[in-house]
Amino acid sequence: MPYQYLTNLPLEEAREKYIAALLARGLKRDMETTPTVDALNRISAEAIYARISAPHYNACAMDGVALESRLTFGASERTPVHIKSSDYTWVNTGDQLPAGCDAVVMVEDVIEGNDFITLYSAAVPWEHIRQIGEDISAGDMIIPSFTEITPATIGALLACGVLQVNVVAKPVIGLIPTGDELVPLTDSPISGSIIEFNTSIFSAMLTQWGCTPRKYPIAKDTLLTIKSALETALAECDAVVLIAGSSAGKKDYAVSAMQELGEVIAHGIAIRPGKPAILAAAISTQKKSVIPMLGLPGYPVSGMLVMEQLFKPVVDLLTGRTGVQSDHCQVEVSRRLTSSLKYREYIRATLGRVRGKLVAVPLNRGAGVVSSMVKADGIIEVPQNVEGYEPGELVNVRLLRSMEEIERSLVITGSHDPLLDEIADIMKHLWPDSRITSSHVGSMGGILAVKRGEAHLGGVHLLDEASGVYNIPYLRRFFPDGGVVLIECVQRMQGLMVRPGNPLRIKRLSDLVGASYVNRQKGSGTRILLDYLLKQEGIDPSGISGYAREEYTHSSVAASIAAGTADTGLGIYSVAKAFGLDFVPIYQEQYDLLVLEDALQLDALQKLLDVMRSEAFAERLAKLGGYKLDKPGETRAWN
Repeated sequence: MPYQYLTNLPLEEAREKYIAALLARGLKRDMETTPTVDALNRISAEAIYARISAPHYNACAMDGVALESRLTFGASERTPVHIKSSDYTWVNTGDQLPAGCDAVVMVEDVIEGNDFITLYSAAVPWEHIRQIGEDISAGDMIIPSFTEITPATIGALLACGVLQVNVVAKPVIGLIPTGDELVPLTDSPISGSIIEFNTSIFSAMLTQWGCTPRKYPIAKDTLLTIKSALETALAECDAVVLIAGSSAGKKDYAVSAMQELGEVIAHGIAIRPGKPAILAAAISTQKKSVIPMLGLPGYPVSGMLVMEQLFKPVVDLLTGRTGVQSDHCQVEVSRRLTSSLKYREYIRATLGRVRGKLVAVPLNRGAGVVSSMVKADGIIEVPQNVEGYEPGELVNVRLLRSMEEIERSLVITGSHDPLLDEIADIMKHLWPDSRITSSHVGSMGGILAVKRGEAHLGGVHLLDEASGVYNIPYLRRFFPDGGVVLIECVQRMQGLMVRPGNPLRIKRLSDLVGASYVNRQKGSGTRILLDYLLKQEGIDPSGISGYAREEYTHSSVAASIAAGTADTGLGIYSVAKAFGLDFVPIYQEQYDLLVLEDALQLDALQKLLDVMRSEAFAERLAKLGGYKLDKPGETRAWN
């Protein structure tokens, strides 16, 4: 009677069955610590947070003179301003901003005289200055778990004081060639012998996938020899690939050896070539975990096909890695891009598919903002002699990630909160192939992005001054015909962040007069709240020193206060806590997620909502502090 394979499973079914079996038996990945400088192409084992801000001091962004901007007010071509030498300091790019200065004038705009300079245009407060935390603020998540560490990531980590990182250990994969006819590599094989080159093929594939391959000597075609080689590899490796001996011949002992040392989950896959593949598992007493075993056909093309289709998903589980490819495509740019006619410009951008169209959201274009390269999905190339692109125009993008990864990205814009990073990290743990891209443009920017179909959802916390109600009046104004859903997220406490010990005894908004303040940008929910409260208390904003100084995140505000360049600023409790600042509660607000109605059908969006309702999310919020959960993930009626 002819040999019968144990199974004849369709490829997809075999893959799913194998992965499920390995996970059920306790498949796990190991972690190790490595110096950040040596972490290129490694995969983060956990979320990595900034230890210090980048930059960690107020830095001059140009060669020129540092001075108080008020001294330049009124300067023009007709009414130049002369400033004596005692009122300015010559600085170079990267120098610390001298005390008492709040602007840098480029050397090209300075006319130097005898003991004075002449300016023909006024400086804007905080012009040409890289403020503390402009790139990344201490406590910010630099990358989430299971993210590949790129050269840009290494720069961002080191700039933020992260000198070593926990990464996924490279799994050691044993390769055992079998067969009496095999001989080691040679350029003069005798008749009837076959050069053993399969292990070199599969070793190269495994190296590309982030593994450490370990080649074993050729095992002769006996059950005892193959079993002995397999036992050795199981004790030393995280997974084992047995090459040849998986078919139906008289000398094919792979199945028997695997059955004696573990469990065969499938033998026989409905593919050609590759049918004789064996999917098996053994329990390691040393590692106290499951060790995947794969039996490959001896023909190299069959083996490569099985490795790619059936073993690569196992490797991805062990490494936390997903594939990256370099390609080009055309996408729709979300906002106007201007560019100099002098240069070919490369603009970093995040990408995502929203309402059937690929959308590019440009990132910070500053040359010192290394984090934009960490976040970027692609590079928009603006040719020389092109002034730029208008919103909605198709642009050419060089991809930094695979299109598959971009297609499954969930695009979030609007007001940022650390809880969005925590949601993204939890999703990475539960679904390693999940991905969230976010940009911080304030609540109003989020509403407009969702309205234009440039984002799936946006964070909003906009107070309506007339009614005192959060978010809903804005939705009625901007979405009179519907098309969006308001998802309840959290209530959070806004307050004045102050230095430890609150040296100025700031207790209320009226105490801002006389203190140095750092503000949020126009259109942000926090800025709208501040203006509302100041109006309620009859406080003139012009009397607040620093009211015109703007930052784009709560973390950047906190970083400025922690560094002593400002006394206080309005922000959320969780960020104040992260920076070790004292906190004066002012107002409890509602932070919600505005979601495109048709985006609710996306699998990634449903996963995000599941995370919002989870105990893991509640635990992370409790650790952050300052949040109150009522009905997270539930729809709020508004229309």
